[in-house]
Amino acid sequence: MKSRTIALAGNPNVGKSTVFNSLTGLNQHTGNWPGKTVSGAQGAFTYKDTRYLLVDLPGTYSLAATSIDETVARDYLCSGEADATLIVVDGTCLERNLNLVLQILSITENVILCVNLLDEARKKKISIDLDQLSRLLGIPVVGMSARARDGLDLLLETLHTFEYKEDPAVKADWTEHLRSDETRRGILRRAHEICTSCVTVEKKDPHAFDRRLDKIVTSRKFGFPIMLLLLFFIFWLTITGANYPSQGLTALFAWLRAQLEAFLSYLHTPAFIEAPLIDGIYKTLTWVISVMLPPMAIFFPLFTLLEDFGYLPRVAFNMDHAFKKCCAHGKQALTMWFVYIRMPFSSSGAYSKSRTLS
Repeated sequence: MKSRTIALAGNPNVGKSTVFNSLTGLNQHTGNWPGKTVSGAQGAFTYKDTRYLLVDLPGTYSLAATSIDETVARDYLCSGEADATLIVVDGTCLERNLNLVLQILSITENVILCVNLLDEARKKKISIDLDQLSRLLGIPVVGMSARARDGLDLLLETLHTFEYKEDPAVKADWTEHLRSDETRRGILRRAHEICTSCVTVEKKDPHAFDRRLDKIVTSRKFGFPIMLLLLFFIFWLTITGANYPSQGLTALFAWLRAQLEAFLSYLHTPAFIEAPLIDGIYKTLTWVISVMLPPMAIFFPLFTLLEDFGYLPRVAFNMDHAFKKCCAHGKQALTMWFVYIRMPFSSSGAYSKSRTLS
């Protein structure tokens, strides 16, 4: 059986993780990149007579690396370890995404383009001529709506029939020329020419609503108050709302404990067996379930909604200026908030009324 290594690249928030999960299913593992604190995922899947290893690179807007995420993605693409690169782009804003596509094409010819979110593009009255896009770029182009798994079979077949060529490794510092204004203007000009040829927009400005929304949620006047109020509301709803199901689970487990103790007493179970079972295993497991499950069941869906609505990237944008003063970037604010909001779930003081299982 043949084997291929495919690098999965793309801008943040283009559905790259959805494509990754659609291809690999549960056959994946995560870990940090060597020498970095950036997590990465690798997944394997088999199609026909070929075994594929899919390497999910951190989301990046450019190969002119300015962050650890971008450095990791650039170094891997330049290493030549992958047999091909699968680039996922957002069909609703193709021109912006083509910046990265054209940069990667300057490194390797082994590129397959996946235009994702075509369902969202249709809602915004945006149509893309995929055949024309393929001719202009000189690479295979596959249209997808990854969440609905629409186009997945065609993507698998494209990976199988793709003509893989030998690709030498490129020194990472070769991409330094991408920082020059002349090079960036040339890439942006080429991206605009391509989109003019293959993208048709029925609406005068399909992103008008997004721009109006951005003026509010990322403005200096309203951006931070809205962000703090919204995140505080999620925090409050998670903590307060979780108390009720937590208390219900506690009462249920207390009743089950009484039944279990009565059953063990009926069997005349020795104390040295009953104590570890009831006060050890049972009490620990039920405590974890009754305390941890309710807030997680509330918090994760709410956070997912914020991600789907596109608000989390706007939070990162709002925080980026302040974080840069600490040699960090705005995306780390989301990680800090995620850790902060989980602290009450594991502290002994929270849900004190619902934790007594005796």
